Amino acid sequence: MRDHFIAFWNVENLFAPEGNPGRLDWLADRLAADLAGWTPELYATKLRQLASVVGEMNDRTGPDVLGVCEIEDAGVLADLAEALREVLPARRYGVVHADNTRDRRGIDTAFFFDTARYTVDPSLIFNHWVMRRTGTRDILQATFRTDAGHDLVLLCNHWPSRKGGAIASAGFRATAGETLGYWHERIRAEAGVDTAVIAMGDFNDDPFDPSLRFNAVAWRERGDVARADSARFLNLAWEYLTFEAVDRRGNLRVLDGTLYFDDDGNVFDQMLVGPSLLNGRSPFSLIDGSAGVIAPPRMVDHRVGRGPVRFGLPRGDAARNVDPDGFSDHFPVSLRVRER
Repeated sequence: MRDHFIAFWNVENLFAPEGNPGRLDWLADRLAADLAGWTPELYATKLRQLASVVGEMNDRTGPDVLGVCEIEDAGVLADLAEALREVLPARRYGVVHADNTRDRRGIDTAFFFDTARYTVDPSLIFNHWVMRRTGTRDILQATFRTDAGHDLVLLCNHWPSRKGGAIASAGFRATAGETLGYWHERIRAEAGVDTAVIAMGDFNDDPFDPSLRFNAVAWRERGDVARADSARFLNLAWEYLTFEAVDRRGNLRVLDGTLYFDDDGNVFDQMLVGPSLLNGRSPFSLIDGSAGVIAPPRMVDHRVGRGPVRFGLPRGDAARNVDPDGFSDHFPVSLRVRER
């Protein structure tokens, strides 16, 4: 038997430095104010900060697979992979990525995976577009074949934001949920109902919101999902709606969000598993109690009503808007599965 540690992290605005020659002209114009003062030095510091947290995952051996979102392009992914090699020399991470120029800020989803443990067939990498009037992020799907010859299908999500208000924008996330639910059904139809499927991401909704519960069919009740003959997910975020963490000043805090906005916590970062990881019909099984939030003390803000310590973007004033000791506005989340 072998265990697999799978994580997800919204790394918040990981853009190449200002003036990056590979940036599309329209995107450079749109990001000009945000990236004013985003120097190569700040970018390198951000990469090191992110890599240091990834290096602490999985008992300091690093994740086997890491889904990420809010990254600009393949160049940024290559730079982060190099930073990961510095802190995790035993790992050799490959990247699964398809450039998304439909998003209004050009940000993508991607996977890092240990090439010693998995192979990925390029013909089984898909971008599922969430259709709406304006561009949005895709859902990235890839099949990871283990060295034992078993397939694990992962979907990395970054659903439409709550810009304009949670209620006014809810329809966009309902559409994203329907898109995820549809492709979950298609995976089962094409690869078999016992295929191991895990969806992860920043859903910009909480586990109890309709987009997750009804559109994506991601439920809280384990038994109902395990017995299901249809495409349902068990949403493991219900297990970490609140969690304890030690903050950067050494105080024990009880947090109620994987990110905070206006002093309120939301659990937008979630891990969903399909029925076959619960009912014993696939070579993979969820390790009970393994899902949770990764919150090292130096990443936890000591101020009440705050969660992760952000790195930020200069937006023309690095002294005010960037904390070089910060990381992201989201905590990573993770789970473990066992392969027999």
